Amino acid sequence: MPGSFDPVTLGHLDVVRRAAEMFDEVVVAVATNVAKRPLLPAAERVALVAAAVAGLPRVRAAEAPGLLVDFCREVGATAIVKGLRSGGDYDAELPMAWMNRHLGVETVFLPADPAVAHIASSLVKDVARHGGPIDDLVPPGAAAVVRARLAQEGT
Repeated sequence: MPGSFDPVTLGHLDVVRRAAEMFDEVVVAVATNVAKRPLLPAAERVALVAAAVAGLPRVRAAEAPGLLVDFCREVGATAIVKGLRSGGDYDAELPMAWMNRHLGVETVFLPADPAVAHIASSLVKDVARHGGPIDDLVPPGAAAVVRARLAQEGT
């Protein structure tokens, strides 16, 4: 299950939990989106995801530094799992799914649970930048890390 996880959210974890019920193993692939400037460095994002999934059997976090299909081959993944919050997510993800299929790995889409479908990492960061509460949007410990990083940046 790839993503930038900047930061990991309860929406991400919902999809991870459900994917873990479907597959023998789930590797949460923490990637860097070159189109975005991440708030948290990759190592910190991997650590937050690893802490969040620590209690889930057969789930682990790893950095995926290059082409996703190469990472999938490296870890023996048979599918890419992507969570979808809306039709806009589907429209954005479908071309990537087609390309990943072309490159040899299928994509499985899981719709977001309505209870967490409103949570997006970008919105979490925006709320935090303006001093709003985010503790109920992210796993334990993540809110403090986000606030500390924002304080370092002076935002």
